[in-house]
Amino acid sequence: MVEWSLDVLRKVCDRVVVAVPPDRAQPPDFVAGGATRSESVRNALDAAPEATIAVVHDAARPLVTVDLVRRCLDALDEGYDGVIAAIPVTDTVKEVEKGDVVRTPNRSRLWAAQTPQVFRADALRSAAGEATDDASLVEAMGGRVRVVEGTRENFKVTTRLDARVAEMLLAH
Repeated sequence: MVEWSLDVLRKVCDRVVVAVPPDRAQPPDFVAGGATRSESVRNALDAAPEATIAVVHDAARPLVTVDLVRRCLDALDEGYDGVIAAIPVTDTVKEVEKGDVVRTPNRSRLWAAQTPQVFRADALRSAAGEATDDASLVEAMGGRVRVVEGTRENFKVTTRLDARVAEMLLAH
């Protein structure tokens, strides 16, 4: 899955740095990942001190397209610290505590975050903490993040079913 993403990113980005398991690190472009996602992103960003723009992408989303990466990059204009790909939520979402529904948010305002996520590198370097989404770290420090509509095909491969669907789509 990494290779599919790398093929796309290398067409758009000046340099691609990949956080990998420590035993697979081959600096300067394949760096040891960290114990957390946020640490892995920081390690990759540290390996590219020259970067003014950082594109963060999960290899678990192998169906990313050149068009989507470019649209995210193009949307990073004045006044914004980051841009994320995301898609509108189509399912009704329930907030649950201990098995009880406590709230049903209005789905018309909900978007499911994807990658790529594009940042002014200094904003991402300044963001601290741990999160499953780098944009939330930039947001927490007061940064402005905008959304570019992603694609349903840019889904995250996390289950066997996801892998089977991705294989079928990649075969076409």
